[in-house]
Amino acid sequence: MEIDWSDPVAVGEMITALALEEDQALRDAATSSLGKASDRISTCAVTAREKLVVAGWFLLEQVFSCLAGSFGTQEPVCRQYVADGKQAAAGGVIGSVEGPAHILLRGERVALNLICRLSGIATLTREFVRVVQGTGVDVIDTRKTTPCLRALEKYAVRMGGGVNHRFDLAEMAMIKDNHLAVVGGVGGLGEVMERLRAVKVPVEIEVDSLRQLEKALLEEPGRILLDNMGTEQLREAVKLSSGSGVYLEASGGITLDNIRRIAETGVNGISSGALTHSAPSADIGFDWGR
Repeated sequence: MEIDWSDPVAVGEMITALALEEDQALRDAATSSLGKASDRISTCAVTAREKLVVAGWFLLEQVFSCLAGSFGTQEPVCRQYVADGKQAAAGGVIGSVEGPAHILLRGERVALNLICRLSGIATLTREFVRVVQGTGVDVIDTRKTTPCLRALEKYAVRMGGGVNHRFDLAEMAMIKDNHLAVVGGVGGLGEVMERLRAVKVPVEIEVDSLRQLEKALLEEPGRILLDNMGTEQLREAVKLSSGSGVYLEASGGITLDNIRRIAETGVNGISSGALTHSAPSADIGFDWGR
């Protein structure tokens, strides 16, 4: 199966179909037992149970569209009132879904699981972005994403105001400590960079000391990741890199409590895997009859 893994819509179509299969939506015994009553047109409100940033409404639409196609029935009408990337107040109606009751019943949980997951990521990202407001620092995600859901989770980061790092291993060469260990340390960095320049791929080098930073700067990469450095070290790193044009990215142990202090050191960006791997799902409900 060929798929553009970086396209959230294409990935969404695949994921929603698989999720409905996993949930055995077509064999929902409870809904099937309702008989002809299940064909009645019903309306549901998609409601925010807490203040949140909306992300992933298109996945909800894909769920109900997929189900309607499976049953050869009319597609539910999905109306979005709070756009992706916008904030919904607690108790606010994000949108509505109108269609055959059995379609809504079969797809409700899958649709909510997806939009809750993405909205949770967008909401947490927005909080990180809010804390560093005014510093000019980018809040960046990582590849610490749910397998096969990366395009969706990175989309949610964008909706929260964050910036996407490389999507995959091919998009950018990131030389980390483990790579250097394979070539015998920073001494082997020169040959590595020569090969990377030959294939013309963007390069980021990870360093964890000012000494390593000085050597990395000599290789003129586009980006340098400053791993697990304290704020004083980060300030020194910014001074050492002044005028080089290198994008400095701080990472490691980033929290809402310390990200402002790190941002004020003068780095260009701050990356955190927590945006995707630790975001709690947003609380969103399906209110029937509204």
